[in-house]
Amino acid sequence: MSKIDLIIGRNPVIEALKSGRDISGVIIQKGASGSIAKVYDLAKKNGIKIEQAEKTELDKLCKGKGHQGVVAFAAAHSFASMKDIYKRVEAGGENALIVILDELEDPHNLGAIMRSAECAGACGIIISKHNSCGLTETVAKTSAGAIEYMPCVQVTNIAKTIDELKKNGFWIAACDMNGSLYTEADMRGKLALVIGNEGKGIRQLVKSKCDFVVSIPMLGQINSLNASNAAAIIMYEALRQRSEKR
Repeated sequence: MSKIDLIIGRNPVIEALKSGRDISGVIIQKGASGSIAKVYDLAKKNGIKIEQAEKTELDKLCKGKGHQGVVAFAAAHSFASMKDIYKRVEAGGENALIVILDELEDPHNLGAIMRSAECAGACGIIISKHNSCGLTETVAKTSAGAIEYMPCVQVTNIAKTIDELKKNGFWIAACDMNGSLYTEADMRGKLALVIGNEGKGIRQLVKSKCDFVVSIPMLGQINSLNASNAAAIIMYEALRQRSEKR
């Protein structure tokens, strides 16, 4: 029997319905209004069973998490393959962007990075198999629906994957301390951005495989940004550079 995910919240449910994901049913809170109408219309259009329930029932089902009056039951998210990412790279041309997460553990960070990557037009996310979070309900909720569109590949060896990307024409940039100012680094062309673990940063072997290091200036009393914030800043700098006329 296949695993089932509980999708919680209006935007995650709407995006799951829009993406064509396999959903077995939707529960809507009695008396809920606003964007709930969009959930109802999409579910009805796709022939998905719709039930109504009291808020207390949804609270119990979601174990106190903010459901916003709607939940959906769907097949669990599975990881994509490198072939899926390369298909998007081919479509993206010379400005393809990939994000590599080296042992990122916080599902909130993974979800937020997925959201930023999807908005920035990235081709996919690569995560390490060991010491990394999976595609959990928290990741899905934090991604605000981006998990439905952003391929996420799990690999056993990040260093070897970087070698493979280099053979396919990618430059590899590490986001870490003691690098070039991120606004001064050339991030045009095929680029893979490496973000490290929340506490330990990028492992030395992985960092040694990178072509260059970019840094974000720190002017306050602490010396690092949240991983998802750093990833978003660098991704959008890459996007800015690609948008400029040469």
